[in-house]
Amino acid sequence: QVQLVESGGGLVQPGGSLRLSCAASGFTLNYYAIGWFRQAPGKEREGVSCISSSGRNTYYADSVKGRFTISRDNGKNTVYLQMNSLKPEDTAVYYCATAQLAICNYGDMNYWGKGTLVTVSP
Repeated sequence: QVQLVESGGGLVQPGGSLRLSCAASGFTLNYYAIGWFRQAPGKEREGVSCISSSGRNTYYADSVKGRFTISRDNGKNTVYLQMNSLKPEDTAVYYCATAQLAICNYGDMNYWGKGTLVTVSP
């Protein structure tokens, strides 16, 4: 059974950092691009970042560029999202997903994790 499981969310003060992890089971994550999405209360889900299967290509939403870094450790079957300089507007449930493609394509994601909550508050 294909599963993606996010972890690493929590409560952090503005300016703080968190690292989210996306672990895969039931398939080898190494072959696929992985995207991170988030959904804040009352807002639509948005793509935050994506990394290609090779790790050579990464993409970021304008709102997180320079603050978030996506990476992958194929040996651990895990993708990470390092989030620095967090702002209250980063508060959301964060999801990882894959379209089971080698390249990033936000619109074709068909496997999703259940999400991890990030709350940025004083």
